[in-house]
Amino acid sequence: MCGRLACWRSRLGFAHFLRASFPLQRQYSRKDRFGATPEPAYAPHALPRNVHDATRDICGWASHNLRVSTLTERYAQMRDTSRVRERALFFTPQIPNELELQARWFAGDFGKHFVSTTGDKIDIIQFGTWNREAGPDFREAAIRINESDPIRGCIELDVSDRSWETHGHATNPAFEEAVLHVFVEKSGREFFTRTKSNRNVPQVCIDLTALPDAFSANIPLARPGRCQAPLKALPEKRVCRVLNAAAQFRLQQKANRIRSKIDTHGRDEALFQEIAAALGYKENKLAFLLLAQRLPLNWLRETPPDIESMLFGVAGFLQTADLDVYKRSTREYVRQLWDGWWPHRDGLQRLILPAKVWRISSTRPVNHPQRRLAALAILARDWPAFRRSLASPITVGEAVDFPSRDANSVPYSGAKGRMKTPHSFFSKLEHPFWNFHYTLTSEPSQKKMALIGESRVADILANVLFPFWLAHDLDSSSALGTSLWTEYAKLPARLSNRRLETAATRNDPRRKQFLRTVAHQQGLLQIYEDFCMQDNSDCAQCPFPEQMAKWT
Repeated sequence: MCGRLACWRSRLGFAHFLRASFPLQRQYSRKDRFGATPEPAYAPHALPRNVHDATRDICGWASHNLRVSTLTERYAQMRDTSRVRERALFFTPQIPNELELQARWFAGDFGKHFVSTTGDKIDIIQFGTWNREAGPDFREAAIRINESDPIRGCIELDVSDRSWETHGHATNPAFEEAVLHVFVEKSGREFFTRTKSNRNVPQVCIDLTALPDAFSANIPLARPGRCQAPLKALPEKRVCRVLNAAAQFRLQQKANRIRSKIDTHGRDEALFQEIAAALGYKENKLAFLLLAQRLPLNWLRETPPDIESMLFGVAGFLQTADLDVYKRSTREYVRQLWDGWWPHRDGLQRLILPAKVWRISSTRPVNHPQRRLAALAILARDWPAFRRSLASPITVGEAVDFPSRDANSVPYSGAKGRMKTPHSFFSKLEHPFWNFHYTLTSEPSQKKMALIGESRVADILANVLFPFWLAHDLDSSSALGTSLWTEYAKLPARLSNRRLETAATRNDPRRKQFLRTVAHQQGLLQIYEDFCMQDNSDCAQCPFPEQMAKWT
């Protein structure tokens, strides 16, 4: 049989093969043998009446089909007829991998209107931003349940409905703000999708057969906002004024917060806590802040030789005294840490941080918290020298000069004779062990590594030291405030992050042009937090575009 079919296809061609396989009933003007007049239809015994017969167009009659009225319709019909109609009888959609599912969901390929597993009507108001780090897949989304007010939160997408439990989302605090669980495969059991606080999360099962065949993985982190067109139409100077205004507001808010902390803990403790949090980066900011609070600066400085040991001990990095688990090059250093930790261990046992506080998996090796902890220990030990490096706020211009990449340039050569600046202080931090190691258990590096890189120093200057200086005089119009802003606006942008990229995608059509300075980056972040993150109407009710049009 297979041989005969192959022979037919080769001799008659594919169109004749189809015509031979599915014979068409011709129209007759006379009645049939039973006295009934047959209906004039193509292939009534091959396809139902209401189903379009693909063979008509495949067999060469598409150009004569009167139903095709426009080029668009002709192409659509050509595209449809190129697919074998019988495919639905035996074709089972293949489940894409989870990354493709996320991309297609975010692109809107599944639509925006669904029915939950319990029968509730679910409307997606905004898909939010695509989170490519730990936690829910989409943040800052908004949904509407049964025509109610929009609910803002996170959306998680899994292959199976069971994944909510098997992946540990039910007990993970990061999923506490989840408002929707989307999945593809429904198991035989019903699952109560809950958060850690036992709040129910609606579930939606998406249909893969509704997907368009074409797929592009080039999906941005966020959707362009409605404000892109007004921003693009504004002159460059006006956009700069808006960004500067937002940046000044953000700087003032940080200064107010630090001022409050100074009033509570004093200048040195407040500054130490802020720098510690900055050294923790986004992933371990809380852990470093807890360390600085549990081991205050004045307490650490009572026993300078043991500062590093106490920090590593309370951080929970000295849980085993067995030196055999360490590399040969590490054992002597760990022995020194333990020698300093033993006298304080019993008294500080209750202060040791739990292991779950640390987020290590998403951290670059060079930014491992153990390396940053060593830098914090040096900072605490050399605190008087660091305080001297903080020039008088009025002369802050000299305190923030970055050495030029050209060693013969005036700024570089002039900096040699100046008082030690915060930038040079952090850049010159040295440690005989951590300059060549990523962690306590890693192999030594062949190349020397800086304890704190240029981008982290820039972040400390912008987000800690400038607000700290401004906290001395919260009046931004004073001589101090004016001087600070002039120097702050000169800081080059040396660091980007996921939130900044998302903000630029949402708001800024000329992102490269307006993201060259720290001030403009901070201004864009402030606008994103004040407007984009507060909106749950997918830009429809956001007032920012109209306010931008009125800005002078």
